[in-house]
Amino acid sequence: MRPLGERRSFMVAMLAIAGLYALFQTIGWAVFDVRVRAGAIPGDLALHLLVGALIWRASRSTGLFLAFAALLMAALHLGHAGKIAFYGGPLMPDDAASLPALLRIAEGPALVVLITVLGGIGLLFLGNLAAHRRRSWAALGGLATLALALTMRPEPVVTALDGLTGHVDWDQRSNFERRGPALHLVQETARRLAQDDGPPSPYTALAAADRLLGTLERASLGVPSRRNVHMIVLESFWDARQLGAAGLSDDPFHPDFRALWEATGNSRILSPVFGGHTANAEFEALCGFPVMRNGVVFEGRLRRDAPCLPRVLAEAGYATVASHPNDAAFWNRINAYRRVGFDTYWSARDFDLDDMNEGFLSDSSLYRQVLAKTAPLLETGTPTFNYVLTIFGHVGYPLNEARPERIATNGEVWLVGPYVNTVRYKSEELMVFLDDLRARDPDALIVLFGDHLPFLGFNHGGYVESGLLVPDRAEFTPAMEVTVSAAPLIVIDGRTGPVAVGDLPLYQLPGLILDLLGHDGPTIMDYTRTPAELRVRPFPGYQLIH
Repeated sequence: MRPLGERRSFMVAMLAIAGLYALFQTIGWAVFDVRVRAGAIPGDLALHLLVGALIWRASRSTGLFLAFAALLMAALHLGHAGKIAFYGGPLMPDDAASLPALLRIAEGPALVVLITVLGGIGLLFLGNLAAHRRRSWAALGGLATLALALTMRPEPVVTALDGLTGHVDWDQRSNFERRGPALHLVQETARRLAQDDGPPSPYTALAAADRLLGTLERASLGVPSRRNVHMIVLESFWDARQLGAAGLSDDPFHPDFRALWEATGNSRILSPVFGGHTANAEFEALCGFPVMRNGVVFEGRLRRDAPCLPRVLAEAGYATVASHPNDAAFWNRINAYRRVGFDTYWSARDFDLDDMNEGFLSDSSLYRQVLAKTAPLLETGTPTFNYVLTIFGHVGYPLNEARPERIATNGEVWLVGPYVNTVRYKSEELMVFLDDLRARDPDALIVLFGDHLPFLGFNHGGYVESGLLVPDRAEFTPAMEVTVSAAPLIVIDGRTGPVAVGDLPLYQLPGLILDLLGHDGPTIMDYTRTPAELRVRPFPGYQLIH
């Protein structure tokens, strides 16, 4: 029989886990309006207690164990709730690859909290490990057995847990609510492992190459016009005039931009992401394939050179240049840009950070410096693919002293005011740049679009206030699915001017660009072409037919 003090310590530890569970669920509900269903609590709490018991057995101090449990459960419970409130879905296994990006973007108190929580979890676990006791190694062996069962045989785990809690591919929030924080992460980790197809066999790869290249004998790989292509991706750029309940004092778009966009018939891209994860929008715009799984493609799935738009143009004799005034490694862009075919990548270290809105270089400064850097290519007639990703417009929407508020609002969501003023400056600075660019390069193909809709408060706050969306994505109508993914798109076909393309799924943009350039050879983009009257916008787990 165990000593009485040890049994009491164990009971204290288990009761504390139950109490922490209730505490963090209450905080998640009160702060983020997110909670699990009552029926999910017994199973999920049992998993907490099982793992907690094994870790307690390996611990040398109940006090240190409780500090570790508090930090770990706070990260798990509040991480799920915060991500649901921000992006609409809970933590997923692929989010682990995005952790370095989160640490890079966090600053001030947020960075301190992140480092404290993550560092504290690791230090408390290692520091509290009673490595000299046999029971510790037995407990760690139990944890390792659970991890190995999940890793080596994920399919039975998925089958069993799906049978217990159910699974809806397109509604991860409801999946989370039916499972709870720990069980959801275990279930989706098993699914991620079960779906990891690995590299194709040599025979599969050769067969795919034969199908793709089989028409080479009857097609030219050239780009007849060899016109310059300028692609401008606008951070969080959206038509905020739709926020009727916000009481906007003026149109957030500059009048010249509004007129230009109307000349395209108000064409829009349908983005794969909302509120963030710009890299997935980039992947579709550059590579022509839809993002159909959770996670950031640049971080974990783009592992080899790919025949994306920059590489196709490079093989046709183009210089391919990417510009983004951010930390070069953010979202693994150093490797990702090279793998999609860019010859040159200019990041924050290559720009004069002379006009900052807090941590973000203004669009006007970025455009001016990009024009200066690409001028030698334009002057020598070297065909160029000039890709520009802006950074001004990130959440928080700060403005400096040179950009005072121009648009007043009277809505209840405070982020709307900073956002609509940011959009006003972005659209105005864009039009100055376009006037200069079109004067210098009148025959160029110019494509610009917003990468995704902005974050305007937890659970779609600003959009809900104006009746555009509802808080829970599981309750979206088809029209709301279009709304949440649609951002302005402008295509200027040289001297022909603006082109109306309607609502275009973003992954179909590279194919459109090649068509306008007169590229008549087969490319990887051919695999995602659809009939002209059919627009398919895939999301993880479902497709929107528009």
